[in-house]
Parts: sequence; structure tokens; C-alpha cells
Amino acid sequence: MLVLRGYSKFIGYALLSFGVLIIVGPFLWVALQSFKYEIEILKGSWIFPPTLFNYADVLYSRRSDFPGNVLNSLIVAVVSTIFVLIVGTLAAYSLSRLKWHKWISGGFLGWTLIFNMIPPLTLVGPWYLIFREIGLSGTLTAVIFTHITLHLPMTIWMMMAYFSDLPKDLEEAAMVDGCRRIDAFWKISLPLVRPGLIAAGVLAFVFSWNEFSVALNLTSRATATVPVAIARFAQQYEIQYGQMAAASILSTLPALILMFFGQRFVVQGLTMGAVK
Repeated sequence: MLVLRGYSKFIGYALLSFGVLIIVGPFLWVALQSFKYEIEILKGSWIFPPTLFNYADVLYSRRSDFPGNVLNSLIVAVVSTIFVLIVGTLAAYSLSRLKWHKWISGGFLGWTLIFNMIPPLTLVGPWYLIFREIGLSGTLTAVIFTHITLHLPMTIWMMMAYFSDLPKDLEEAAMVDGCRRIDAFWKISLPLVRPGLIAAGVLAFVFSWNEFSVALNLTSRATATVPVAIARFAQQYEIQYGQMAAASILSTLPALILMFFGQRFVVQGLTMGAVK
């Protein structure tokens, strides 16, 4: 382990503090604007009377659709995350435990890897045409399908790393004692990869919650998600800076809470398989 002393320690802490400032600074600036009146934001005042007007306007105003947008985002994120975890875990288990021809397993994993590298914006046009033809354009169902498609490859790769690190002897011993394959998976393997499920679930939920480009093109005003709703505070002739800042702060709370409780599992999941 590297130990810093003297000037090296000072420089290390200085660089670390600078990095934290770059990451946290914009968030703190937006939080500051959310407690200002519109005139104080336009004046750029640093000393101002704090107010909760922007939060009240976003949450309780009759002209605001933000509470409904939060519900839309929760539905999309929760449903897509559950589906991704179920399908991704089963696919990862079958690829790591069952005997497949190498061309089949290699081709499937290669497809998931390539699809994971494709920018989502390149798929928005085809998705829009497909969902319009089948009558799902402007619905939450369309957004859920696209989020499942986008996040499933990552989940498969993460869960495969966890299953690959589990000794096969555990399942083989259980099956020798009369346990079926499905029982070995459900009672032995699945509990042991619970940290991987938490990590994959947290990442899938956060990515789905924050996704903007697909939701912007596939939702209507009634089905808009939180990122789309925040963007709509900027109109042609008016930009509601205070309400936009308040909505931005509120939108970060679910992701921050999940990452706070699941960060250990997320780090473990992203580094799984890096060291043998």
C-alpha cells in the first residue's frame, strides 16, 4: 500500500480536495439557487433571504406536474429494474453454469457487449417508429421496454462475474444429495450472490431514473419522467431557474439514498473478477 509523507501527502490531499470540489461544487451551487427568489438568482446574489417557495411551487402548485413525473419515474425505474434483475440473473447463471456450445455463449456475450457500447441516441429513432406503429408511443410501457434493453447487458456481465467466482462444488454436492438444479440455484447460489443483486439493482435503478434522451422522445406530457420534467422548466420565453434548481435537488434524493446504502456492493460488483 502506498504511504504518502511530507510534501507528497500535502499534494495528495490537495488534489483529492480539488477533485471533491469539482464533483460536489455544481451540486452545492444548484442547491443554493433552489433557496433563492427569482430576482436573487438573476442578480447573482450570495447574500439573500432563504425561501422554500421554489420547493412549494414544484410540489404543491396546481400548474406543476412534478409529483406525477416522480411517480412515472418510480414506475419505470422499479419495473425495469425488477425485470432486468430476473432476466439478467437467469441468463448469467445459465451462461456460467450450463454447458453451451462456445459459439452460442460467445456470440451471445459478444452481442451484449457490442449492444452495451452503442450510444442510446442511435436507437431512439427506430424505437420511436416501432412503438408508434404498435400504439405504444407516449406510454410508460415503451420507456420500460427501452430501459430493460439498455440495462440488461450490464446486469448479465456483472452477475456472470459473481456466479463465476462461486465454486461449482457447492452445487454439485447439493445435486449429489438429490437437489435439483433449480433448487441448487435458488437455495445455494442465489443467496451467495446477493451482493451482486444489490449492486446490479442499484445501478439499473439509478441509470433508469436519470435517463433523459429516450424518455424525451418516447413520452408525452402525462407520462414524462423526472429528467424530462426538469428540462421543461426552460421554455421559449421563460426559464424558471428556481423551480428547475429545486426539482433537480429533489430528483437526486432517491439516487443518493440508494447509492449511500449500496455503494459498498456497487464498488464490489464493478471490481468483481479484477483480481484472482
